[in-house]
Amino acid sequence: MNQQSIILYFTSSGTTRQAANNIAQLTGAKAFAVQSTPPYPQGYDAVVEVGKHELDAQIHPQLDLTTLPDITSFKNIFIGFPTWWQQPPMIIHSLFDQLDFKNKTIIPFTTSMSTPITDSMPYLQKMAASFSGITVVDGIRYTNDKALRDYLKQHELL
Repeated sequence: MNQQSIILYFTSSGTTRQAANNIAQLTGAKAFAVQSTPPYPQGYDAVVEVGKHELDAQIHPQLDLTTLPDITSFKNIFIGFPTWWQQPPMIIHSLFDQLDFKNKTIIPFTTSMSTPITDSMPYLQKMAASFSGITVVDGIRYTNDKALRDYLKQHELL
């Protein structure tokens, strides 16, 4: 198992979970789902409605911290999410609000049919700005296992 890396991901449809599990399989890092309290509703339309309301009102939902491990001992933190309205969902803001990423390397990955990770990077950089010693590397939009493997090799994460 990779002792320096951990995967934190938010998923609504299961696509980001699949990407996180593939990263876990390749790297040996453990994957943990980021959940809100109360949890997001079931069903696409209901999730879209809540997500849009959070974005419009700039609401950072409360995390269910009981589902997440202590990240203190990890150097590399993979953070995965679906892209919503060309940016990370507001629950990713909550992750940066409620966890300490000081001296961590953040490796973002996203799932989207069309929006590149570069659209999310400015948001992630802004979220990370309050932590000393943090590095946010250029992330990847998960499209297939070969591209993921190549990305992980390029960043010396395998």
